[in-house]
Amino acid sequence: MKTLFWRVFGVLLMLSALAVPLIRAPDRAVETLVARWAPPPSDFVEVKGQLVHLRDEGPRDDPAPIVLIHGTSSSLHTWEGWVAALKTQRRVITFDLPGFGLTGPFAGQYTPDDYRGDTLARFVIDLLDHLRLQQVVLGGNSLGGEVAWRVASLAPQRVQRLILVDAAGYDFVPENMPLGFRLARLPVISWLSEHFLPRGLVEASVRSVYGDPRKVNPALIERYEEMTLREGNRRALRLRMQQLEMGEHAARIPQLKLPTLVIWGAKDQLIPPASGEHFARDIAGSRLVVFPELGHVPMEEDPARTAGLVRDFLGLR
Repeated sequence: MKTLFWRVFGVLLMLSALAVPLIRAPDRAVETLVARWAPPPSDFVEVKGQLVHLRDEGPRDDPAPIVLIHGTSSSLHTWEGWVAALKTQRRVITFDLPGFGLTGPFAGQYTPDDYRGDTLARFVIDLLDHLRLQQVVLGGNSLGGEVAWRVASLAPQRVQRLILVDAAGYDFVPENMPLGFRLARLPVISWLSEHFLPRGLVEASVRSVYGDPRKVNPALIERYEEMTLREGNRRALRLRMQQLEMGEHAARIPQLKLPTLVIWGAKDQLIPPASGEHFARDIAGSRLVVFPELGHVPMEEDPARTAGLVRDFLGLR
């Protein structure tokens, strides 16, 4: 029996050695991704030595531009549907957070390897300063929603209105965490994930955040894959997942005093709809709207209907 075990083990080890070169996915320099993923109106601005991928669209005389923040392993592209629906009447700014998209890991004057919520929120405040925006309508999805309410907590005078889309903030137990996130939290596997990225892993992760996985197409999977492969992003994801602060600063949420729209997908298996109800209870005067058929990224899965809510919230006709 022992002899058989070691033979099988040896065969598996040999097959693994042969398979590694096939699934190894090296980092890609940002320059190789710009032509496809950062056409006009994309721009790169420098904030305290950090180069930031950003899009600034719509009328320049808007006194309170809409600033939208994406979630973990996502990018500014997740907001394209909302931007198209809003930019004819409002200035809309989207960007890639440090550690994600084409912005890449923290650099310049920022402390490297720190992707905690308040660190990202202070970066957003620095970005607002760089763009000379005194007051904004701030929105975010998932991690971006957490960063948005943290900005409103740290600098309440800068945020006129708040939009939270399946936002993080409270302690919760996910019904189904994307496989890529789960692997990034495992000590040894997370290191390996910095070097290997099977497309099936990306596809499974993206499908898990949609209410209707049939809406996930090859182009969408490729976008998520290439943003993940940007040099340094997989390491940043590993650090971010290790630095999660589940509900640690939730006591700050009831202190928020501003008009707030909370949007949630009832089929969100990552952050349960109960968190949306919690936001609605804690932020006085907020409004919660739940879409029964949508998942964790409702603004991406059904941009037209979800953007319609935002238009109503902002009084646009």
